[in-house]
Amino acid sequence: MNAHEIDYQIYGEEMQYVEIELDPQEAVVAEAGSFMMMEQGLKMDTIFGDGSNQDSSVLGKIFSAGKRLLTGESLFMTAYLNNDAAKRKVSFASPYPGKIVPIDLTNYGGKFICQKDAFLCAAKGVSVGIEFSKRLGRGLFGGEGFIMQKLEGDGMAFVHAGGTLARKELQAGEVLKVDTGCIVGFTQHVDYDIEFVGGIRNTVFGGEGLFYATLRGPGVVYIQSLPFSRLAGRVLASIPRTGGKQRGEGSVLGGLGDLLDGDNRF
Repeated sequence: MNAHEIDYQIYGEEMQYVEIELDPQEAVVAEAGSFMMMEQGLKMDTIFGDGSNQDSSVLGKIFSAGKRLLTGESLFMTAYLNNDAAKRKVSFASPYPGKIVPIDLTNYGGKFICQKDAFLCAAKGVSVGIEFSKRLGRGLFGGEGFIMQKLEGDGMAFVHAGGTLARKELQAGEVLKVDTGCIVGFTQHVDYDIEFVGGIRNTVFGGEGLFYATLRGPGVVYIQSLPFSRLAGRVLASIPRTGGKQRGEGSVLGGLGDLLDGDNRF
């Protein structure tokens, strides 16, 4: 194996964290800000790029870091190396409520494609790169733009999904239609495209956007019930407006809405 072989255990329900056990000289790489805790004997080091060591030249490292910049991530990642003679543990936490998904790349042909902010951590040696969309419609309206992340190698990787997780195994030719923001990731043989919802009433009054994603098998697809963009939108909508009042307050309809949803301030 090129990637380090790590052991792990996932704890929690709504706010999960993954505990990774490292043998002597084993290492794991993680996104900045995901660290939770670690035992004595581990060395933390900031690295340029993803640390996969596929190209150890200066230009190779710059290209690796540049790929991460295109996906909206930091140029740097953090590596945790066990320098001790005994096994040591390090833990990484979810960024918001949801599930941590363990991905064994050897079970998926050495490649897994995921949304840009899904990656949490991986065994050192796993390459974190970019996957360009080959279709204009998918890039413009897919919710993830022209670029998604791809995880390559033969080790363990961990991605995060918001809310409740659904895992679907699609047979050859089987199609699953999904909200564009609800996709966590899929295996390399799944065909991903964008389809127009259609219909004037659906488009204007449906409230679900103009497009949804179509995922065609064969392959495995992971779907999340609570995309971060949807969570952030609900939070922003509840922020008090001018004068400390929320949207709709002070009007007859606003007051009626408060009574109906239990927001009674009388």
